[in-house]
Amino acid sequence: MGERTSLAQPLLALQEVSSHYGPVRALDRISLTVNAGEIVTLIGANGAGKSTLLMTLFGNPRASHGQILFAGQDITHLPTHRISPLGLALVPEGRRIFPGMTVLENIALGHTALGNHRQGPSLDFLYTHFPILKERQRQKAGTLSGGEQQMLAIARALMSQPRLLLLDEPSLGLAPMMIRKIFALIRSLVQSGIQSGVQPETAVFLVEQNAHQALQIADRGYVLVNGTIRLTGTGHDLLNNPEVKHAYLGTLV
Repeated sequence: MGERTSLAQPLLALQEVSSHYGPVRALDRISLTVNAGEIVTLIGANGAGKSTLLMTLFGNPRASHGQILFAGQDITHLPTHRISPLGLALVPEGRRIFPGMTVLENIALGHTALGNHRQGPSLDFLYTHFPILKERQRQKAGTLSGGEQQMLAIARALMSQPRLLLLDEPSLGLAPMMIRKIFALIRSLVQSGIQSGVQPETAVFLVEQNAHQALQIADRGYVLVNGTIRLTGTGHDLLNNPEVKHAYLGTLV
């Protein structure tokens, strides 16, 4: 994908953000941006601080230094329950669907759990991109495969009409063929589906260990090492960066 540029303010901006777990510094002066309509990925090894960065956006842990801006609003010190309704939706690591509820009930929670009274995307829109969920809509979510559960988690998040869709390790535990399918779906949603069916210029912030797949669909990327940003560039440039190749692309999926 080609890099998109914008003269407008970023949708999401972290400015010198640090966060701690007790006395342990997990993030050290992180600065990054996500513009409307972009796919931006954050890659790094397990334990680098990727999931911590996502949770810091929601105030758990709270940023101990710096500023977090969303659509120009300072959300650094907002209570967690007031952040998601601004237009952020997180698909958490491990999916965390409700296994005893049906597929359709899980999807509906994306609209109701936040007390969101806006009209969400239609089921027809979701089922166009997730046809397997239409077939399984009356089925208990716990009986779905891992890849189908990941699709369900993404569909549930889209029901809240996010301006920024945050994905935490969507490839985790999936077979290579399903990984490719999930990443193709993410790219398709941004290129066409999200823009026409949910919110105009919705962005995706993708946190991943699978650097090869993530950088292939990303407009831009950041490399996180031990809680600090080591490298940044376009997805294409990072794919061809010798340091990234050595550290993260030894085995391509």
